[in-house]
Amino acid sequence: MKKALVCGGGGFIGGHLIARLKSEGYWVRAVDIKTNEYGNGLADEFVLGDLTDMTIVNQVLDQPFDEVYQLAADMGGAGYIFTGENDANVMHNSATINLNIANRAVQEKVKKLFYSSSACMYPAYNQEDPNNPKCSEDSAYPAAPDSEYGWEKLFSERLYLAYQRNYGLDVRIARFHNIFGPKGTWTGGKEKSPAAICRKVIMAKEGESIEIWGDGQQTRSFLFIDECIEAVRRLMNSDFIFPVNIGSEEMVTINQLAEMVMEIGGKKRTLKHIPGPTGVRGRNSDNALIQEKLSWAPSRPLKEGLEKTYVWIAQQVAEATK
Repeated sequence: MKKALVCGGGGFIGGHLIARLKSEGYWVRAVDIKTNEYGNGLADEFVLGDLTDMTIVNQVLDQPFDEVYQLAADMGGAGYIFTGENDANVMHNSATINLNIANRAVQEKVKKLFYSSSACMYPAYNQEDPNNPKCSEDSAYPAAPDSEYGWEKLFSERLYLAYQRNYGLDVRIARFHNIFGPKGTWTGGKEKSPAAICRKVIMAKEGESIEIWGDGQQTRSFLFIDECIEAVRRLMNSDFIFPVNIGSEEMVTINQLAEMVMEIGGKKRTLKHIPGPTGVRGRNSDNALIQEKLSWAPSRPLKEGLEKTYVWIAQQVAEATK
């Protein structure tokens, strides 16, 4: 039986990944500063602890795991990442976790390690035109991320690649593009835009408008969680050792995203554009490399994933407002 360690196993992607690994017959240990609050706690063993603390790292990484998945990070949606108020914690906490994990993985002779990077590491200067963003893997340099979160992700990519060159650590790196779906954060300030808009539409009464940060013309693509996990597993089972995008190429404006969610909910509301953090003007996954190396592309349209997410968030709202 293969053994896997999932760092960040109390989070949204981590919980879904654990479920997938268990379905494939893995023994799974998970670690996080919080437990998974949405019923995704399927790990054989769960350690509640902070990976910035080397004592915890030594405790959970105490053997040569077949696979380590490093998803743990100090992160959130635009309301957390782009205000500037959390920059020091984001950089310190996430970088410390990655420094700890990389070093310990070498000491314990971990067979293979996955690191979840982010599309936020791409240069802001290539994402000023909302209709023509450039996010191919080879566009990462000259580096100019639009947030400290993105800078830390880029640093940690280079960290793991350096450990690969110098110590033989077998790494796989994915740059995630806005992963969404059920059993994820949907309120509280750290949620991503699909969850936030679903919640706003669900809770909007007749005559109320849906608030959108900025003019809503900024573009993004969003990848459903099941597609993300499939791509991660394919990457881990491949021999490709360089950073690769995992995302969708179905680009929409935030206004279009809101219209799609309102159609799903059968609610027609006006959009009210207000000041707020928006990040880059345009971002879309470029899947040429992953299609070439892994023969993978998303198989589901955005709306299908939104429908499933909307139903789940509606259930959460109903429970919370009882």
